[in-house]
Amino acid sequence: MSEEDQEYTDYPADTLAGIYIKIRDKRESLKARFEEEDGILKGQLDTVAAEILVLCKENNAESIKTKAGTIIRKVDTRYWTNDWDSMYIFIKENDAYPLLERRLHQSNLKQFMEENPTRVPMGLQADSKYTVSVRRSKSA
Repeated sequence: MSEEDQEYTDYPADTLAGIYIKIRDKRESLKARFEEEDGILKGQLDTVAAEILVLCKENNAESIKTKAGTIIRKVDTRYWTNDWDSMYIFIKENDAYPLLERRLHQSNLKQFMEENPTRVPMGLQADSKYTVSVRRSKSA
């Protein structure tokens, strides 16, 4: 390792790896605790929402104004397909590309670009950066 490479930090690699693992473990612990508490709250919210829907149905109401706030009942509809090949054909035949979300599948595009390095779509942007991962030592 050159002298220039060693200038980047005053901490040895094993210290940095240890700090990294401790921070990651703490985040995982906090996330698990949050998800547990949030799951309880989501369940309570679902129970109250179900009661509100019953209230709206019984009163044939789309909205109910209260001192605490206005209750609004609405219909949410989700769409999906179980036949993507047919959906792609339908979209192509009907020039209905806005039915798709504007997001590229990262690993599929990476594979395509590796297999077809000269076929770059117009307007494609790319951002590459180094990242770090630290594996816990088996002795830790």
